[in-house]
Amino acid sequence: MRTDPEESRLAELAPTASTASDSAPPKPVRGMPFGWFWPMAIGAAIALVLRLVFSSGSGKPYSAMLGSFVYFAPAVCGAVTVYMAERIERRSWGYYLWAPWVATSLFVGGTLLVFIEGLICAAVIVPLFALMGSVGGLAMGIVCRITNWPKPALYSFAVLPLVLGAVEPQLPTPDQFSSTSRTLFIAAPAQRVWHELNDARDIRPGEVGDAWAWRIGVPMPVSGVTVETPEGRVRQVQWQKNVRFDEVITEWQPGRVLKWRYRFTPDSFPAGALDDHVMIGGQYFDLRDSTYTLTPRDGGTELRIDVSWRLSTRFNWYADRVMTFLLNDGAEHILRFYKARSEAPAPVATAAG
Repeated sequence: MRTDPEESRLAELAPTASTASDSAPPKPVRGMPFGWFWPMAIGAAIALVLRLVFSSGSGKPYSAMLGSFVYFAPAVCGAVTVYMAERIERRSWGYYLWAPWVATSLFVGGTLLVFIEGLICAAVIVPLFALMGSVGGLAMGIVCRITNWPKPALYSFAVLPLVLGAVEPQLPTPDQFSSTSRTLFIAAPAQRVWHELNDARDIRPGEVGDAWAWRIGVPMPVSGVTVETPEGRVRQVQWQKNVRFDEVITEWQPGRVLKWRYRFTPDSFPAGALDDHVMIGGQYFDLRDSTYTLTPRDGGTELRIDVSWRLSTRFNWYADRVMTFLLNDGAEHILRFYKARSEAPAPVATAAG
């Protein structure tokens, strides 16, 4: 059978199957099921190992409140996530930013599951961890794109928190003092508001609402009653979970000004009542004082609360914003509580039979 010359020439020009296969770009190999998930899981696992290393007490090497952990553990988490993902295929710049968010969230969730972190710490640290995770992921993404040595860079990421965690406790920790205030009008005379400030008993959860501090696990108030003691007037406070502490009154102007400083003792917070890292009156955080100012207005009283606190961490810039938000929100709920109680009909005293 003769072959047409034109057909022969076309057959010579057509690429063979092997040639087409050789020129096509290789497709990424995804050997494991849910391949998209594994880089994030591995990043979270490495960060969890670092958390286990950083388990020392306050002020000691390898404490979880050190900047070397808070900044670099999530950065390592993000870097490992991107490195493992780049081993599968080239990722986008957007991936370098958002994948570490997932990994750090898995990491925080893992600390809760193994009971090495409490809900309060976990809730407030997630945004900072996500930010630092993205920084680590973006740095590793740049390394993977412009160099041929991503593995040494990854080792450097992992070693850095371990080196700094041993040195950092020898450096002084900065103190930051802050305050906030909130004001609310109450349709009741100053004398009635003054009474409620000094005799708040049997506080029900529904009366103080759902402030964010209480949502994330801070015990809710139960009572606050001013009593006379040999040292002077003291407001004795009780929260849920058997939390008890004193508010030593430093300024007493009936119907006008009520100010106290907080006094916490080692047994003020039973085990499990608060996370160790956010213990009030501890090394890292302390409530200093509160002031209630009552100003008569037409038809009622303007009640203002001022609260001051101390922070002593390597990340005060972040922690102070969190505390400002939580204390502003809590102060507004407390003011609404006193408003509701002061405006309610006064209980009628009954004569003894």
